[in-house]
Amino acid sequence: MTEQEKMDRGLLYDANYDPELLEQRTRCKDLCHDFNQLRPSQLEEQEALIRRLLGGTGERFCITAPFWCDYGRNIFLGEDFYSNHNLVILDAAPVRFGDHVFVGPNCVFSTAGHPLDVEQRNQGLEYAYPIHVGNNVWFGAGVTVLPGVTIGDDTVVGAGSLVNRDLPSGVIAAGVPCRVIRPITPADRDKYKR
Repeated sequence: MTEQEKMDRGLLYDANYDPELLEQRTRCKDLCHDFNQLRPSQLEEQEALIRRLLGGTGERFCITAPFWCDYGRNIFLGEDFYSNHNLVILDAAPVRFGDHVFVGPNCVFSTAGHPLDVEQRNQGLEYAYPIHVGNNVWFGAGVTVLPGVTIGDDTVVGAGSLVNRDLPSGVIAAGVPCRVIRPITPADRDKYKR
């Protein structure tokens, strides 16, 4: 079994020394670098590079530079995806975003993790578990989402949160580690002046 096949199956795999995976990550980082060097006004070029880099996108999306990922091919954006500056997605496993997802600045989505055993870790082994984000989810600034997490529809994740477990639909969640604070209610619709 190749290291790529192990990675795709959620098994421990050699992330640091396997030539095929190193080559894939280098190609991806080159594309990220090219994207990050474009002027903000070069919208068509930005869109073309992201479509070339990622596994799939909706018709409308916006990723604000700088943006970094490991492979690109494992990232899938729903319709009307938006991310602010400094989005990092470590996509050794699939990362799927639903429609109308908003990501604040300095957020990280990491499917990759490392063994607790020092000998395995020193061999360059890691694992990767998918991340799934539902529709209408908002991530405040500085959120980190860890491997294997699923976040339900219509959820708000507060700034600075560390999401290390699944979150249900329709809630406000925050903290380190992230926990559900309360459900989103009809009263939230009237919270802000119009």
